[in-house]
Amino acid sequence: MAELLLELFSEEIPARMQARASEDLKRLVTDGLAAAGLSFESAESFATPRRLALYVDGLPARQPDIREERKGPRVGAPDAAIAGFLRGAGLESLDQCEKRETPKGEVWFAVIEKPGRDTESVLPDILAAAIRKLAWPKSMRWAHNSFRWVRPLHSILAAFDNVALRGEFDLGGETIRLGNRTWGHRFLHPDFIEATNFEEYVEGLRNPGHVILDAAARRKIIAEALRELAAEAKLTVRDDPALLDEVAGLVEWPVVLMGDIDEAFMTVPPEVLTTAMRTHQKYFALERPDGSLAPRFAVVANIETKDGGKRIVAGNERVLRARLSDARFFWDQDRKQTLSSRTTRLSDITFHARLGTLDQKMDRVQALAVEIARHVPGADRDRVRAAARLAKADLVTEMVGEFPELQGVMGRYYALADGEHEEVADAIRDHYAPQGPNDSCPSAPVSVAVALADKIDTLVGFWAIDEKPTGSKDPYALRRAALGVIRLIVENRLRLPLAEIFRIASHPIAESATDVSGDPRISDLLSFFADRLKVHLRGQGVRHDLIAAVFALGGEDDLLRLLARVEALQDFIASDDGANLLTAYRRAANILRIEEKRDGVSYREDPDARAYTQREEEALGLALDDTSKAVEAAIAQEDFAGSMAKLAALRAPVDAFFDEVTVNADDPALRRNRLRLLSRIRATMEMIADFSQIEG
Repeated sequence: MAELLLELFSEEIPARMQARASEDLKRLVTDGLAAAGLSFESAESFATPRRLALYVDGLPARQPDIREERKGPRVGAPDAAIAGFLRGAGLESLDQCEKRETPKGEVWFAVIEKPGRDTESVLPDILAAAIRKLAWPKSMRWAHNSFRWVRPLHSILAAFDNVALRGEFDLGGETIRLGNRTWGHRFLHPDFIEATNFEEYVEGLRNPGHVILDAAARRKIIAEALRELAAEAKLTVRDDPALLDEVAGLVEWPVVLMGDIDEAFMTVPPEVLTTAMRTHQKYFALERPDGSLAPRFAVVANIETKDGGKRIVAGNERVLRARLSDARFFWDQDRKQTLSSRTTRLSDITFHARLGTLDQKMDRVQALAVEIARHVPGADRDRVRAAARLAKADLVTEMVGEFPELQGVMGRYYALADGEHEEVADAIRDHYAPQGPNDSCPSAPVSVAVALADKIDTLVGFWAIDEKPTGSKDPYALRRAALGVIRLIVENRLRLPLAEIFRIASHPIAESATDVSGDPRISDLLSFFADRLKVHLRGQGVRHDLIAAVFALGGEDDLLRLLARVEALQDFIASDDGANLLTAYRRAANILRIEEKRDGVSYREDPDARAYTQREEEALGLALDDTSKAVEAAIAQEDFAGSMAKLAALRAPVDAFFDEVTVNADDPALRRNRLRLLSRIRATMEMIADFSQIEG
């Protein structure tokens, strides 16, 4: 068994694209190997800023021989049929075929034997096809070539069984010859390195090439060096896994250095400092033992220098100083105007062509937030009104213009500087949250009311103009907004009547948006929420069919009440009584469906107790009377677990009924009364949920 080594050497590949590209390369090549009948033991892909590499071990020296049989026409078939069969099989005459007896008579069979080719001769075409199929989020052409790739491709190292593969890759203008050469670090070892096997390749890149091939190894080196350097200064590195991954994709030979931040900039909000360092410069923030931001930063260089990195640090300090000088200027200038004075400028920003300006949106949000505050315990309506009005005002500040990531965060700082109440300032910061499953959810009453109003206004607005998500497309992030509303309601245990809130939110939109209808769109939006709720609960192990069973009852827009129903239903179905009653429900529902379809009538009328002829009928009728009243009372008290317990009392009389009573009796009146009794079973159980929606 032999190994395949492939490297695609190019100009710098963006860090965000490397991991996906290396996995795609592995998939495309291994799929090609499988299609060619070449098995292998393992495959591993790698990426650095300047190369994608693939190592496949355990490949055979040649393809297996293939023996293929093709059934043809019957012996004595017309010449045209025989000729077509021979042509399709790649044969010249029937002398190359066999006659075989079949149940339909004597038939021609072609036996085609294809000897396997040497793997070495098959690989170049497989690799070329994989390289061409490799998709990039963005690609380019260079020189006079027609081939598109993420960055100019310079060389292809391809070796099999310790021998360089022969062949060329056509760029649509130039060609790249396959070979056994690659290049090391751009500055530390710009010379070529030769390799024909994986071990030789990895070691050659590391020494003398100064390239660490494995991104995980580079990440570990950076993390350990950061930790050691920070510990020497009695500091810690702020945890930032995403930045660590990104930086590991920016360097081939990581060298961690530490620089200073001028004390004059430490009066700027820490979020400004960390955003400037992280987003724009890819620096790591350092913290003091008390968790406050330290006036130091760590930078990962891609080169070793004779002075130990002093000039690199000085250069990065100079760049950071200039950027923070701008930030401090914005901070000082922005505070010369109050947030409230900036709100009029929101009328210059279009939220959506059919939904008006951002100023108009915030007018709607302000009114809606005050209505929602009625359902949020502890929410001061005056503070809710103030926070909603100011929530987007920081979008027209210089700081947020330079650092869009800080919208909301800077609004809080500016509100506090203006003397606004802390609850108002916090709500300005929090109203965007939660923005994803890992984002924290606001819990302060004022923040919750404003965050809900902002998201619900967006959802109702886009439903009003029929700009709903379709398939995988969701350009306005409406699915995320709905999940945010669900989390705000569920995690804060709010009793919020969504249908009523949606109707209130739709009134001002109807004045400016076109093609707006009322309840059908609200009903559709509630259905959308049901789907999002299934997604939200699926991660918690809740079955989607139970949610569907409760939603199918209709008229339920209180998410907490709905979740309580689902939780009680889940416990009930898991019990023996619940499982048996579900079976009985299905039996009753199936009989009713068949008989109602055959008779062309519905048996939803109450049965006549005087027409019972067996004690099992009478016992079931009495049990249904008692149970339906008890279930109705429990539901009115929102005791859904209790309602399920009441329902469990039906198990014994239902079982006895099906064991002893013939539903389709010969007497038409008796049959009709018993079918109505079955319909009563169905109706009583459907007071809690639509059991027909439950799977399994």
